[in-house]
Amino acid sequence: MSDQDGLVIVAPALKTILNQVQRFVGFVYQEVRMHCSQGRPQLIEITVKPHGGIRGRCSRCRQPAPGYDRLPQRRWLFVPLWGIPTYYCYAPRRVERAEHGVVVEHIPWSDGKRPVTCAMMGFLARWARRLSWREMARAFQTSWEAVYRSVEWFVQWGLAHRELRWVESIGVDEIHWGRGLRADNFLTVIYQIDAGCRRLLWVGRRRSQATLRRGLKALGPEVVKGLRFVCSDKWKPYLQVIAAQAGQALHVLDRFHITTHLNQAVDQVRRAKSKLLRTKVRKQHSGSSICAGPYYAAAVGYAGGFGKSSMPCSPASWPPPGPGN
Repeated sequence: MSDQDGLVIVAPALKTILNQVQRFVGFVYQEVRMHCSQGRPQLIEITVKPHGGIRGRCSRCRQPAPGYDRLPQRRWLFVPLWGIPTYYCYAPRRVERAEHGVVVEHIPWSDGKRPVTCAMMGFLARWARRLSWREMARAFQTSWEAVYRSVEWFVQWGLAHRELRWVESIGVDEIHWGRGLRADNFLTVIYQIDAGCRRLLWVGRRRSQATLRRGLKALGPEVVKGLRFVCSDKWKPYLQVIAAQAGQALHVLDRFHITTHLNQAVDQVRRAKSKLLRTKVRKQHSGSSICAGPYYAAAVGYAGGFGKSSMPCSPASWPPPGPGN
């Protein structure tokens, strides 16, 4: 149904879908309106009203309380429907309890004074793992600040509800970010690497002993004492803290750094042998006067590179030609 100027279209069929996916005890969906301009949808407003037979709940203790008055209507950004910006519209009640006085009622689709619904914050936080925050803000017609606050809220919710009972294997590593090699350009990360669960546990600024101590303290003494395996690189501050606080765990050096150190050692030996062989060849031909001959060039080339030496060589010192030469 639409009014005479065609700007507002009432869509009551959406209430059935909303009651299936977003049902809140004590509240009912009054109506759903789609506002149009020049025949194009601009936004959808979902009007919510309190249930007549259920009291509002105190936002502090979540207990039912008698009503006091009502505040002006507010809007909360909801998950876009068909790419159309969607909002919840509701006039919050204030309730009164003897313990807390007059407070705003608990609103189940919101968290505090945030202008975004919890469903939308979860929606943005999940997409933030796939797209840049600026691109997300453009695609879903919101702001970069809303994306940032949504990710922050989602992380805080996850930290408050996570369980660390079965953490037996962790990895410790540093991540470089930003520009430069200052201490503040490194982050210490602790992550779980058990076979059945791989997840990030903690992130801290800098890669010092104090940072790693804070990270292990955040995990709790029960988790640290129950560790069986710890994987890290050969960064000395990490090695010292792990040995002091998680000495019962088997310390494993990650294969990336082992391979790197092995390649560096092989390259160092190769360069030393190459230099030694080049020095021997030059000493053998130091009294020669001619710089020619395929055998001398091959010897010098094997030792340090073809064409890089100008040491003289005499035909008398050449080996006798073999058959066919």
